[in-house]
Amino acid sequence: MGNDKRQRECAVAKILIVDDDPDIVEACHLVLEREGYEVEDASNRADGMKKLEEVKPDLLILDVMMEEPDDGLRMAREIRKAGHTLPIIMLTSVNAAMGLNIDKDEEMVPVEEFQSKPVDPQTLIAKVKKLLP
Repeated sequence: MGNDKRQRECAVAKILIVDDDPDIVEACHLVLEREGYEVEDASNRADGMKKLEEVKPDLLILDVMMEEPDDGLRMAREIRKAGHTLPIIMLTSVNAAMGLNIDKDEEMVPVEEFQSKPVDPQTLIAKVKKLLP
C-alpha cells in the first residue's frame, strides 16, 4: 500500500513558472497547486535556466517580457537549442497591449501554447492538462 502512494507522489507533474510579475506567479501557483501540480518559479531568464536544470519540470510557463522585452522568446529558443522538448506555455500581454500578433513558430517562437494576461484560471488549467499526459 505504501508503495502505491509513493508511486503516485512520484507521478506528480512539475511545472516551472518564469515570470517577473509576483502577482501572476502567485495566482498561477495557487491555481496549479490546487490541481495537484508541483510548482516552482523564477523571476528572470537566468534564474529560470538554472531552475530548469535543477527542477527538470514537465512543463514550463514562461513570460514573454521580463528584464528585456524578448527574454521569454530568447529563453524558449535557448531551451529548444539545448535539446529540451518539454511543453512551453507562453504568457503574454504583448499582443493586446501593443497590437502585435506573436504566434507559434518552430524557430522564432518555439512554444506549444499562448496564454494571455491576465490569466484565466480555467483556460490555463485546460492548456496544462492538454499538454501534460
